[in-house]
Amino acid sequence: MTETDARLHRLLGEPVAWLVWRARDRLEAGRPLAGTVTLTAATQEQRRAVERLTGRAARSGASLSVSLTEVDRILRDSGAAPGGLAEAVTRLTGPLRDRNRERADLAASWDAAFASLDAAVDGRDELAQWRGWLDATGVVRRLAPEPGHARLLLAQVAAVLRQLPSRGVPVGRLAAECCGDAHALDDGRPVGTLVLSAVRALAGLPFAAEGAADSRRAAWAAVGVHLDELSSLALCLGLPGDTGTALGRTLASFREAGQPTVLTLRQLRCHNEPLRAALVRICENPVVIAAAADELGARCRPLVCVGGQPSAAAWRLLELLTAGGAEFGYHGDFDWGGVRIARTVRQRVNWRPWWYDHQAYEVAVSAAHPLTPLAVLVGKPAATPWDPELASAMRHRNVRIEEELTLDALLQDLSS
Repeated sequence: MTETDARLHRLLGEPVAWLVWRARDRLEAGRPLAGTVTLTAATQEQRRAVERLTGRAARSGASLSVSLTEVDRILRDSGAAPGGLAEAVTRLTGPLRDRNRERADLAASWDAAFASLDAAVDGRDELAQWRGWLDATGVVRRLAPEPGHARLLLAQVAAVLRQLPSRGVPVGRLAAECCGDAHALDDGRPVGTLVLSAVRALAGLPFAAEGAADSRRAAWAAVGVHLDELSSLALCLGLPGDTGTALGRTLASFREAGQPTVLTLRQLRCHNEPLRAALVRICENPVVIAAAADELGARCRPLVCVGGQPSAAAWRLLELLTAGGAEFGYHGDFDWGGVRIARTVRQRVNWRPWWYDHQAYEVAVSAAHPLTPLAVLVGKPAATPWDPELASAMRHRNVRIEEELTLDALLQDLSS
């Protein structure tokens, strides 16, 4: 150790190390070495060390304050550190970090990690709030604390989102094609956790995934992804069927009996012939099917229930009916969730409103029993492009009309 180094250690040795590290913090943060630093509850040894450094008695009291400007001058004048306090800090503690640069580099790395996801989400309004939710909750950084890991994770999420909604794909195949791992979308896997939250956004559901298997299955089904071919179901009544195929004979038999038919995705995927029907009504809730079976039985006109967000099986059934030249009429709940389901169906099936316009809404509101209070609408309003006046009427009335309250009109039409 040189004499100059020894002098520097005598001036800024262990009792004054706190001052050196405070100065280092300022330098690494890009702040000037000006003003004072204060040590609360200073020991007598620390007070004497500052007195030796400055050449005067420290003020009384528990805390100890030192002028950085004065220390800088002392070090320069003494020759212990001709470059002043900044030189002394680096000689005593090593090279400085540029923390501002490090933060900027880290922020740039995180921006790069999200780049592929942002490209996949760009222009998709239904995912815009979900993207903001990711930032607000920090869920990505919890699943992948390092930007490099997050970049790989989000690239896989983006690859999956580019394939959604699907026209009916097994979740394992989707995972294998997009992530190179058939189990990447399994419950509890990081990619699966993030994609499921996005799937719920696409389905108009709360982003945070619920633990119930039925909830996960329904969310996946809403975007055309099935977890297996037997749990995805479609419900219908009165579809004509035929005599030449197994599915056709099943439909014809149940139509003759006047009973609802529950079809699995497996049955529908194994059927390659179009299903022929002139006009098919679509309802949102199974209660309409049950009421039609009770009241009309074999006299009921063709009716398909999507059961809320359509399952992969429901999409396949509608696809087969479309191939057979069917036209569709749609009815759902008069609430914002029902409107969003109707819009989802309308993106893939060209339907006309079936008692599902502003006039039908006004009639249903007026016909409601005066002693039965109607629930108010909740959630964010949604447009009704098939009848813009419907959304206006719903905002004005601000009451919810479920399909159960319109059964009389629906059943009368189904029997005509």
